[in-house]
Amino acid sequence: MLCESNNESSENQRSMCDWAEQTFGPVSDPASLVDRALLEMQELGEAVQDRDVSEIGKEAADVLILLYRLADQFDLDLDQEVQAKMAINRSRTWVSKGDGTGSHV
Repeated sequence: MLCESNNESSENQRSMCDWAEQTFGPVSDPASLVDRALLEMQELGEAVQDRDVSEIGKEAADVLILLYRLADQFDLDLDQEVQAKMAINRSRTWVSKGDGTGSHV
């Protein structure tokens, strides 16, 4: 159950990007963020194969942090991009592949 009064502020795209900039410096090439996210996705895949719930959460968070930073490089708000993309997804017709994924027609 989530605490109703949380004295700590929640992380957001800006706070994560600010932390990353202070910690790692400016991004010289956004492709480096993609490369790192792919590495983190591999680690996430390993955690999923191992059914290591703790590591799944950590690795998924690492991927998301990198995606927030990537979006920021192009002055995009990732949360707004997700909202817009979900509106498109909800308007499409989908075919299930039977494994929890699908494709639009």
